[in-house]
Amino acid sequence: MTARIGFSAALEQLAPAEAVELAAYAESRGFSGVMASDHFQPWVPQQGESPFVWNVLTAVAERTVGDFGPGVTAPTFRLHPAVVAQASATLGAMYPGRHWLGIGSGEALSEHVVGQYWPEAPERIDRMFEAVEIIQRLFASGIRHRDVKFDGRYFKLETTRLWTMPEVAPEILIATAGPVTARRAGKVADGLITVGAPVDRLANLLERFAEGQRESGRRADAAPKVLQLHLSWAATEQEALENALTEWPNGGMRFPKTDIRSPYEFAQFARSVRPEDFEGQVLISADPDVHRAAIQQYVDLGFDRVYLHNVGRNQREWIDVFGREVLPKVRF
Repeated sequence: MTARIGFSAALEQLAPAEAVELAAYAESRGFSGVMASDHFQPWVPQQGESPFVWNVLTAVAERTVGDFGPGVTAPTFRLHPAVVAQASATLGAMYPGRHWLGIGSGEALSEHVVGQYWPEAPERIDRMFEAVEIIQRLFASGIRHRDVKFDGRYFKLETTRLWTMPEVAPEILIATAGPVTARRAGKVADGLITVGAPVDRLANLLERFAEGQRESGRRADAAPKVLQLHLSWAATEQEALENALTEWPNGGMRFPKTDIRSPYEFAQFARSVRPEDFEGQVLISADPDVHRAAIQQYVDLGFDRVYLHNVGRNQREWIDVFGREVLPKVRF
C-alpha cells in the first residue's frame, strides 16, 4: 500500500464551503486525501462550526480525486448503523475506490444530543463493535444481492439489504487509542485509526492491532494504519502557541473527554490549559522541519496514511508551506 499524507478538515472549525475549498486547495499543493471530522457540536464555542460530515464529504469528493472519509463517525446513538452503512455505500458507489469509513465509539459532546442514556466506556465499545458487524453484513448484502437481518444486544435490523452498493465495499477502519480495543479491532476491521501520541505507545498499539489481524487469519502488513496528527504551525513560535491555546485548547486537556456534553463546559476547562499541556498531543512549532521529522517518525513506525490538522486559522498559508517544504521531504 502506498503511504500518503492527507489533509484533516476539522469541521468543528470550518464552515462547509470553506472546508471543501481548503480540501481542493490542499490537494493542489500535494496533499493526497481528506479526513473530515464528524461532530454535532464543536469542542469549544470559539471553533464555531459543525456541519454534517456526509454532505461535506460528497462535495469534497466532487472537487478532488484522492481518498476521503469521516474521521471518525459513531454509528451508535445519533446515527443507526444502517444509516451509516447506506451513507458510506452510496459514497463508495459514486466514487469507486476512494472512500473509506472510519468508525469510533463516540463522545457525549455529539452523541448525547438525541437524549439517550450515555453509558460507560465498555458498553460504548461493545456497541461500536456490534455496529461494525451490522455495517459489514449490510455491505455484504449489497454485494451479494441477498437480504440480511440482525437481532443483537444493542441494535435490531429488520430484513433488508443495501440496494445501492459499490462492487468493493469501503474499507472499515476502527478508531482507538487503547491496546485492548486495538487487538479486538484487528480481528474484525480492515484497518486502524488513531491520533498522534508518544512513539512507544503507538508502537504497542500497532502491535496489538497486528496480533488481532494474525489471529483472524489476515495479513497484518496489508491493513491500512491511519494516523491523525494535530499540529500548530505559524510564522512565529508565539503565533503557533497562541493558535493552539485559542483554537484548539481541547488538545491540551490531559484527561478523558468522552463524557463532557457541552462546548461551554469545555470552555471552562480550557481556562486551565497551559502551553506545556500540549506536549505529546499537539506539535507546536514554526519550523517546518520539526514537523517533517515528526511525520517521518510516524511513517517509519508503520503508519501508511497520515492526515494533518493544523489547528490555526492560517490554513492556506500552512498548506502552502507544508506542500513546499514538508510533504516532498517525507520518505516513504
